[in-house]
Amino acid sequence: MYNRINIDPNICHGQACIKDTRIPVYQIIRMLANGDTIEDLLKEYPSLNRKDILACLEYTASLAEEQITPIEVLG
Repeated sequence: MYNRINIDPNICHGQACIKDTRIPVYQIIRMLANGDTIEDLLKEYPSLNRKDILACLEYTASLAEEQITPIEVLG
């Protein structure tokens, strides 16, 4: 995933983008959430490939993954 996703403060205000593009990850995820298919996205963005889109999903999943923090038992 990390070889396909880039974060550069000089590109798109530091938002995560697909490497070598100015296409933000959130834009791809939002389009998928609104019902577009991977095939639709590949037609809309011919410079992308399926692995780029899957990397966006993997990156987003890693951000959403819960971290468990133990709570101290008050006694």
